Amino acid sequence: MPEMLDAIDRRILKALQRNGRMSNVELANEVGLSPSPCLRRVKLLEENGVIDQYVAVLNGQKLGLGLTVFARIWFKTQDAETTNQFAETVRSYPEVVECYLTTGECDAIMRIVTTDLHAYWRFQSDYLMRIPSVQSVKTDVPMETIKAGRALPV
Repeated sequence: MPEMLDAIDRRILKALQRNGRMSNVELANEVGLSPSPCLRRVKLLEENGVIDQYVAVLNGQKLGLGLTVFARIWFKTQDAETTNQFAETVRSYPEVVECYLTTGECDAIMRIVTTDLHAYWRFQSDYLMRIPSVQSVKTDVPMETIKAGRALPV
């Protein structure tokens, strides 16, 4: 944990991770500050990039996006041009909600969200396998979600 964060900053961050829509008055009450200093602290956390963005977490099932898969990607080569081209292409695919370059067995791992297994198969064959730098894709289909979240342990 960076030294610049004190206990109140951590309480603010924990509260906002639970509910990013709470009002400044609610937040101030929860963390034990008056509204004005609380707002100043939140603004500083935003300006310093500690708070990166505010988002709504959507229910994929209710949106008809009930399938999450994890794809492991192997590149044909591992030079900077290959990696940059892959990254640029993948950023344009809304189905890819997370993508990480990795060390170890594969070169990248991505989390893909789509409607069903057939839709994923089409996405893999029509898009992933057509990225020039991709040599192969191996897909893991989770059977049950044990834990999913974006909150960081502050």
